[in-house]
Amino acid sequence: MSARRSIADLSADLADRAESFCRQYFPEGRKQGNYWQVGDTSGAKGQSLAIRLKAEGGRKAGSWQDFATGEYGDLIDLLRERLGSVTIKETLREARSFLGDAPCPAVSHAARNVERPDAASGKRIARARKLFAAGKPVLGTLAATYLQGRGITRLGPALRYHPQVFLRHREDGPDPPRRAPALLAKITDNRGQITGCARTYLDPSTGGLAVIESPKRVLGQLHGHAIRFWSGAGRTDLIVGEGLENTLSVGTALPEFDLAACLTATHLGLFIPPPCIQRIWIARDNDEVGHAASMRLRNQLESLGIACGDLVPDMGDFNDELRAFGRDALRRSLLEAMKAQGMEIEDG
Repeated sequence: MSARRSIADLSADLADRAESFCRQYFPEGRKQGNYWQVGDTSGAKGQSLAIRLKAEGGRKAGSWQDFATGEYGDLIDLLRERLGSVTIKETLREARSFLGDAPCPAVSHAARNVERPDAASGKRIARARKLFAAGKPVLGTLAATYLQGRGITRLGPALRYHPQVFLRHREDGPDPPRRAPALLAKITDNRGQITGCARTYLDPSTGGLAVIESPKRVLGQLHGHAIRFWSGAGRTDLIVGEGLENTLSVGTALPEFDLAACLTATHLGLFIPPPCIQRIWIARDNDEVGHAASMRLRNQLESLGIACGDLVPDMGDFNDELRAFGRDALRRSLLEAMKAQGMEIEDG
């Protein structure tokens, strides 16, 4: 298949492999007659979304409809929803990867070494998908207040807000868990499948972090995966950060870059790079733990032939610098660091 084939041709080719498509991108669904049924476009369990597997009665294979929302379309539309893509170019690249016509595999070789989740992990992943699907866009919510209070303006479909997320304190014992508002962030693998949901619990009276033990928690599987924010440019460079706010602070200063937030230093060192990436910038905290994680990731990247550079703040982390000096000053600092490591970029 030529890379120049039209979107209609790609859609038809995907429709010819509709069941394989569903099994890869919607593994939580199940086959019901001539349909694959799943909860929604995020891949959660359920039956609201039906995908036609074979042409029947004049209706095309690959057509789908979400009866809960009224959405419908072909498999190109569905793939874009599934990936959370911001550009059609990225979606078509993934479609070609699935069909075997991409210049690189849909899943990196390193990703194949990730252990398949056991039954317990699978249940947590399913719960994470359901939780994220229940969230709503962050604009105008307490989550937006929290991020804006930290100087962060880089948002995206990877973030949602829920006003009442279950919260269990250690001292609660056998009592039912309480509920609290939380910023939600979906953790995905390199195919765009949700493997977890990060919860940042918030204090509605201050707009800051909830005053509890461990206000940041992860449900599901994080190992090797990340929270992803795409610039829409289809770049071959990627910024991989140690924490969500740290990574979004860099993304606020450099909105043209794609981002992957690994949440902790440990998981920064375990990150599995997506295919087609040629260079990764490691945005870590300024401490020994961050340095060790950065070196571990660097060793992995170099073994895969991926170039890498370091972005290290003078203060504790990049959110400290964003709040202290502002977006423009942080941008200049980051661009200077990139230029010193051989990266040329036009400063807009």
